[in-house]
Amino acid sequence: MNEEDKVEKVEEREMVEEAVEGDIVEEIVEETAVADDSDDAAANTDPAGIPEPDSIEMQCIQAKADADEYRDKWMRGQAEFANARKRMAKQQAETFARATSDTVKKMLPVWDDLARALDNMPAELEGNAWIEGISMAQRKFVSTLENMNITSIEAVGKEFDPTFHEAIMEEASDKYESGIVSKELQVGYTLGDQVIRPSLVYVAA
Repeated sequence: MNEEDKVEKVEEREMVEEAVEGDIVEEIVEETAVADDSDDAAANTDPAGIPEPDSIEMQCIQAKADADEYRDKWMRGQAEFANARKRMAKQQAETFARATSDTVKKMLPVWDDLARALDNMPAELEGNAWIEGISMAQRKFVSTLENMNITSIEAVGKEFDPTFHEAIMEEASDKYESGIVSKELQVGYTLGDQVIRPSLVYVAA
């Protein structure tokens, strides 16, 4: 083999080695790029695998969702507070009504005795100043009951109603039709829509 052939062989070997080294370098660069991409992806992912907000738009969406949640909780709290206040007001009104009813029930027998005494007053005492004072006290008592929303139940001449009237007996009557209250033995009272005491009555047969 002459010198020219030797030189050609050497150059050819060097070219092959350079080509092989080039392929190896490119493979290393590609592997490095793949590794870098994996690291970047891992950096933008939280441990649960959910991407972290990495843009203003995503942050705004999250902020709006949080605001909607807080507003919903606030509105629920306001509704619960309003309902609790209504329940408390209703309970207070019911408690006041029961207390008033119980107090008036205890006072009514005294009122009945006073009313019967005045109704059966001897004729010779009519116009007496002392009797007039008792009558004035009676009127004040009635006014006080009315101011407490306590009213007497109408009975005589009304159709018998077991809600408001308690029948003692039936009696024949030329004045009233059957089923109509003909006589009242004891006045009944209501507190608003609540019956404190029904009227004791006779009913026409």
